[in-house]
Amino acid sequence: MGDEQPTSQEDFIPRIGTFLILLGIFSLIFFVTSDLARKPEFDWLFVGMILMAIGFLFRRRAPSPPPAGRFAGIRTLRENSKKRKQEKADKKKAKKK
Repeated sequence: MGDEQPTSQEDFIPRIGTFLILLGIFSLIFFVTSDLARKPEFDWLFVGMILMAIGFLFRRRAPSPPPAGRFAGIRTLRENSKKRKQEKADKKKAKKK
């Protein structure tokens, strides 16, 4: 825990975006609950929409995460089976000639 490096601004801005998206979702939930109570507060709706839009703009700057490699084994099995099928097809073509 003590070995963590300080985050740079490039890492920090997407986190702010995530936080704003969460605040926007909560604001929309407040709007829905006020609407269900038959006293709609449209301020919550507009605040939620604005916060979510700003949050998505901030999140858009985030670099895509590297591939996790969870399905590497499945991928290699599929590639091996394709190679075997191709080899069988090539052998059949060679026998026909």
